[in-house]
Order: sequence, then structure tokens, then C-alpha cells
Amino acid sequence: MAEQADLILHGGDIVTLAERGDERGEAVAVKDGTIVFVGSEKEVLERWRGPHTVVRDLGGRALLPGFIDAHGHLGGIGLQAVIANLLADPDGDVTDLASLKDKLRSWAAGPVGADSDWIIGFGYDDAMLAERRHPTRDDLDEVSTDRPVLAIHQSFHLGAVNSIGLKRLGYSAATPDPEGGVIRRRELAVPPSYGEPDGVLEEKAFTPASDLALAGLPERELLMLFATGAAKAASFGFTTVQEGGTTLANLKALRDTAAAVLLPVDVVAYVKADEATASTLDDPIGVSDEYVDGVRAAGVKLVLDGSPQGRTAWLTEPYLTPPPGQPEDYCGYPAVPDDAVVAKQIATAVERDWQVLAHVNGDAAIDQFLKAVEAAGPGRRPTVAIHAQTARKDQVDVFARLEILPSFFSMHTYYWGDWYRETVLGKKRAESISPARWALDKGLRYTSHHDAPVALPNSIAVLSSQVTRRTRSGHVLGPDQRVSALDAVRAITVNAAHQYGEQDRKGSIEVGKLADLVVLSANPLTVDPEQIRDIKVIETIKAGTTVHPPAPTDQASGTPSTAPTPQWGCSC
Repeated sequence: MAEQADLILHGGDIVTLAERGDERGEAVAVKDGTIVFVGSEKEVLERWRGPHTVVRDLGGRALLPGFIDAHGHLGGIGLQAVIANLLADPDGDVTDLASLKDKLRSWAAGPVGADSDWIIGFGYDDAMLAERRHPTRDDLDEVSTDRPVLAIHQSFHLGAVNSIGLKRLGYSAATPDPEGGVIRRRELAVPPSYGEPDGVLEEKAFTPASDLALAGLPERELLMLFATGAAKAASFGFTTVQEGGTTLANLKALRDTAAAVLLPVDVVAYVKADEATASTLDDPIGVSDEYVDGVRAAGVKLVLDGSPQGRTAWLTEPYLTPPPGQPEDYCGYPAVPDDAVVAKQIATAVERDWQVLAHVNGDAAIDQFLKAVEAAGPGRRPTVAIHAQTARKDQVDVFARLEILPSFFSMHTYYWGDWYRETVLGKKRAESISPARWALDKGLRYTSHHDAPVALPNSIAVLSSQVTRRTRSGHVLGPDQRVSALDAVRAITVNAAHQYGEQDRKGSIEVGKLADLVVLSANPLTVDPEQIRDIKVIETIKAGTTVHPPAPTDQASGTPSTAPTPQWGCSC
């Protein structure tokens, strides 16, 4: 029985995404974690079924390649699961400042919050709060005057702290804004006074607050962030995820976690470019094409600007409505004002054969990035423009010429499309955010990502947003930028595999590739485009083994119970 398969899947809509040959198949056989047959149901049962083969009838459901996260933050997904949920509908129920404060108070009294140094919540969106503003120090003082409080904006580029939080940070009227960041003030003043902080912090003024607050979480929670995040990602059908923009210390923690706890997904990590390029070691990251315990480091990430929805992204034309205290010609600002620093970091990465990812939301930041990439010359690995929210058509042309792969945060069309039209960019500029159609027209293998924890790692929402581009209000934002369901699926499967240089082993259902698969309640290629959002992830399979849902446990023993199909029990 040399050809006995471990697993046969049949009886459903099998979408192979094979780049040569049929897009569909009748059956799939898996042996030792690898796909060994794709073809007719009759042939697979005659040739590959043996006495120990598990034969699964999909019951008409759809089988697709496992989804590949083109950009996200694995630790942040875990964090999202353990701190206060300040998200608005459909991912939470915060509607105004009163409900935001209630969420923080409840978390502070709960099992994690009671042991945390700071009271922390994530996900509020000033665009969705009834008051249409950020919480201030005064608002958060109503949560606690004894403990520091941090409310993190959904973009993770801004946040607000209470008075004790400001004191912990050392921020006062005598504190100037850091380069690449803003401490918002109650009123403007003339140095040596810069104005009393109002509690709202942007970009590099916000980062120390998040670092300090998160370091104060209970150790037991910090140790499990990566494992918790991996299990959450698997529940949405992802089989490969990203830890995008971590520190060298957190990369070590990720590797230590993976060595101790079986992660259900592969993890590709990128270290902050400033830290990695400043190291005296030739390769402080340990970049490799191979996974160890399910983890590999691939390169570096630069952050060149901020958030369009938070109005800190760097644009070439002014925002429609500037933030409070800013002039009418306000265009945001760069995270790294010195072009020479950006150019050096990218050139160093290319020279060391590290893949380069760059967070570039505003078109001015994209200009800065393109200039540095062109100066550095081509590298062996794909260079990626992360988000590229406001990329102009001429910039997409340059992406094609320099072979830069854009990875769009397509869910912006839903979450902030209305906000962009009314407040951030205006109707005309908002229509072309996440310009996937321009990318396709230039022959680019664009990818789409969830950027969790900014949004939930919701694969189905990623698909739906590309195909419909519907905002919260139901408006179709930029109908000319919509793509087919097939292109949307490719953006989180085979195209993402190309982004990682793993197209020979992932991204499609073909013989010789890993059996990374996802079972969906319906086929996104055949349902009405408006119904894609209703599709459910039924099962996630990593290298032939089910990783979601986790194996049921025996309540008496706490160990996985015997199941009729391959299962994976999450230790987290």
C-alpha cells in the first residue's frame, strides 16, 4: 500500500487555484502533510484509498487553499483577545464615550485587568463614537484616578491616556513633540511651554505609552500572546500568518514560544528596520527560507507614516478636514523625515538579502519609499508596499516598473470608507483607496491583508471588501476598483505565497504542495458577490491535520478525546 493516502477529501467544490490547468477538482489526496493527488473522485478512491485512509465527504462545501496573511501582527491578534474590546459594530459594541469607559472599568475588575499594571483597551474609533472625538485625559480619569489608563485607537497609531498615564510617561507642558509624533494639547502655547497635554497621543508620542502599558500585563498573558493569536488566526482559515514589525527581543520570544507550544499555523516574522540595520551583527534576524518550529524570519519592516483614518498619514494634498489644532493645509507628517535614513535602511536590507516591507499609507510616504527603493536597486526577494492606501495611478505605474508588490488593506473600504469621503479625503480621492484594479491592470500580483489587530483577522471580510467595496452605509466606494471573486481569493492565497517566495509549496491545491487547506460553507467564486460576507469558515487544515476547530477535550482528563477525523488540540 505504498500509495495509501492519510486523507482523502471529496464531494465538494474544490477550488485548486492552479496556475496551469483546471481551477476545479473533484477530489484531493494527502499523504505525510503533502498533496499527492488532485483529480477525479473515482481515480482517487481506486488508487489512494487504503485501510487506514480517512475519507471525508465535504457535503457540497467548498475546499480552497489555506489563506495566507499578507500582513498582520500575530502578537497583536493575541493581545486583542485579552484586553478590553473597544471596537464598534460589527466587531464590538462601543458606541460612545460612556460605553467605552464602561468597557475599561469592567476589564479592570476582571481576571486579567485586576493583575495588570495599566487598564488597557483596544479598538475605539473616533469616527464611530457618537461624540466624534477621541477620549481625553479627563474622560479616562473617570475610569480611574489610581491606575494609569490607555485606550488604543483602532489604527494602533494613536491612543489616549489619563492623567496618571501622562505622569508615568513624563509628558507635561514642558515636553516637546517627539520627531514623527504629536502630543495633542489643551491649548497652544509658546515655548518653553508647549501646552498642557489633553491625553491624546499620535505616532511616536503614542508608542512609549503602548510599550509601557503592554509590558505591565500579567506575565502569564504575555507568554501566551503568540499562541492565542495563532489559534484565532486559524479560526478564520489562515494557515500562514505574519508577525510584521517586531523587535529582536519579541522575535526571540516568538521562537521560544514556538519551541515550547505547537503553533497551528506557520509564522513569517519581520523585524523593525531601524533596530535590525543598526545592529553590528551581519544578520541579527536570522533570515531564512526554512521554518523552524513553524517560524521563519524573512526581513525587515519600515514604518514611513501613520494612519489615514487617524489623519496622521503623510499626504501630498491636504486633508479634507484637518484634526483639531492643525492648519487648513495640514497634510500629515512623515515618520522618518530624513530621506537619507530611509534610503540607508532599505539599501542595507537589500545588501543583506532581507525582504523589505514598508508601511506607506499616504502618497507622500509612497513617494519617499519609491525614491529609496529605486536608489537601492533590485533585491532577490519581493519588495512590498504595505497598505498603499492612497497610491496614485502614476505610483502604481512605478510599482510595476520597480516590481514592487502592493499589499492593500482592502477592509478600509468598509470600516472607514464613509469617514474618508466625509472627513479625511473627500469623495473624489476616497474613491481610489486600495486601488486593486489599477494594480491588476498593470499585471501586479497584489495581495490583501487584515492588519490585525487593527481589524479582526477575518478572511471572509477581506474577500468581500475587495469584491463589493461597500462602506458601512452601503455606498460602493470606487466601483471601478472592484475585482472579481477569483482575484480576491488569489490575493490571500497564491499571490500571498508569491509575496513570501513560497509559491512552490503554498497558495494552491496542487500535487507536491503542502496540504494547507480551508473548508468554507460556500464557494466565494460562485455565490452572489453580496453574499460572500455570509460565508463561514468550517475547518482549517495545516499540512493535512485539522487545526480548527480544535480537538474536543475529555472534561474529566483535560486531554483531547478520540475523534473520527484528524484534529489538532491547541495547547493555549
